[in-house]
Amino acid sequence: METPVQITFRHMETSPALEEVIRKKIEKLDALYDRITGCHVLIEAPHRHHQQGKHFHVRFDIVVPGTEIVVNRDPGLRSSHEDVHVALKEAFEAAKRQLQEYVRKTRGEVKIRSQAQEVVGG
Repeated sequence: METPVQITFRHMETSPALEEVIRKKIEKLDALYDRITGCHVLIEAPHRHHQQGKHFHVRFDIVVPGTEIVVNRDPGLRSSHEDVHVALKEAFEAAKRQLQEYVRKTRGEVKIRSQAQEVVGG
């Protein structure tokens, strides 16, 4: 990666342990595609709601040649986002899928339809 990973904690204390988890996840993305030029990760704990508890918001901004991949996991009412590690894992998995799709497109690979779809679809 050309520039250091930027990690921002908003409305919560900085966590060195969580930073290390994030850096390891970014290393995995970098191993998947070594042309990532920059990455910013935002972890946000919105103000406490009366009935729902604290739901974490996670955002990945990944800069690759020609575009930027943005993963924005808004907690909504998902109880899984009450755990920052679960919210981070879900956002990372989405970032990984989007990066894989980007790599597939840049290499000119085309998804192969299954034979069942070909028969039904025509």
